[in-house]
Amino acid sequence: MPASEFAPGLTIQSSAAPQKLSDYKLMAFDMDSTLITIECIDEIADVTGKKAEVAAITEATMRGEITDFKDSLRQRVGKLVGVTEADMARVLAERLRLTPGAEKLVKTAQAAGLKVLLVSGGFTYFAEHVRGLLGIDFVRANVLEMQDGVVTGGLIEQTWGDICDGAEKRRTLLEVASLRGIAPSQCMAVGDGSNDIPMMQAAGLSVAYHAKPRVRAEANICINEGGLDRLLEILQ
Repeated sequence: MPASEFAPGLTIQSSAAPQKLSDYKLMAFDMDSTLITIECIDEIADVTGKKAEVAAITEATMRGEITDFKDSLRQRVGKLVGVTEADMARVLAERLRLTPGAEKLVKTAQAAGLKVLLVSGGFTYFAEHVRGLLGIDFVRANVLEMQDGVVTGGLIEQTWGDICDGAEKRRTLLEVASLRGIAPSQCMAVGDGSNDIPMMQAAGLSVAYHAKPRVRAEANICINEGGLDRLLEILQ
């Protein structure tokens, strides 16, 4: 899908000409490397000395070279056995940072009447923290299984399933929209990895943020430089 440069580091498809933020009703975000600057699972793995091993799987998955997200996540979670809740708390306190422009974009969207959804292939431990920081309306993410404050290497089944993969991200976006009487064309989806593509394809407007090549090829808007709030250069 050809794109033209709207401004330095900001590309736009001809079909996504400048619009109003208020044309939309729901904005869905990926979390890791989108709303926040880190991949949480990679940072947790650092505790067990397996960061490089886990990060390599994460990178290949986000690039779309590993296509089974569920299997990829189970492999990576299996390498977290022995990580404690205290270890996770340190990652949250010392390494988790909001992406530049995230707070401005979320607050501006909410002021324009949009609801905000965080839908992540990561973990609720971090996603709920980000929800609190940004006042996000809805969250869906995975739950790490823990026993006596220690990660077991498993995931806890939730009412919708045990792993939030690309298909679940898409389903969640459409479910939340439907429950609130919002058309898919009034939804926006922002992500960086291949597991974000299904929800981006379902949304009326898709935004790739510092994304992998496959994701940039699918997106209406690509932010390749600067913060998330650069989207506001296009959506007035």
